[in-house]
Amino acid sequence: MITPNHLSVLGIIHTAISIIALFVAFYALFRSGRLDPGTGPGKLYIWLTVLTCLTALPIMKTGHFTPGHYVAITILILLPLGIYVKSLRIFGKLADYVQIIFLSTTLFLSLIPTIVETLTRLPISHPLAEGPNAPLIQNGLTALALLYFIGVTYQLVKFRARKRAAALLLNKAVN
Repeated sequence: MITPNHLSVLGIIHTAISIIALFVAFYALFRSGRLDPGTGPGKLYIWLTVLTCLTALPIMKTGHFTPGHYVAITILILLPLGIYVKSLRIFGKLADYVQIIFLSTTLFLSLIPTIVETLTRLPISHPLAEGPNAPLIQNGLTALALLYFIGVTYQLVKFRARKRAAALLLNKAVN
């Protein structure tokens, strides 16, 4: 069944879940300063993102896998790595930082199809971009990449500062 906005029922469900996942991710970032899988918002983001990726896989408007499908698969690989990175001994003391990078990358990757799909579908009567190679989309993706690097750097610096402050408090409490 095709609806007037050219989205299938699965496409509508997928879009709704993905929008909620993005709102939860931004809430988690503002609340905790990172996507922390140990918090309620972090857990909800992860589950909604898994559902988003799984509902994306059967959507094939071209009849075959597209770059969006590979983005979903990459996210599905990064999520468990980000969740369980602390139990992987190879990262040692860097595990918290690697977790921030992995989980932030899942959000970054989720925003790529968000930008492309939004700009090629809205407004419905006359979309802003004709396709993924349109200058508006390319500029949006460039801005997204810049925001990703700034955001990850900010999270890492803030996390390091919190970790140092906690160590100083602990050191003062012990002495």
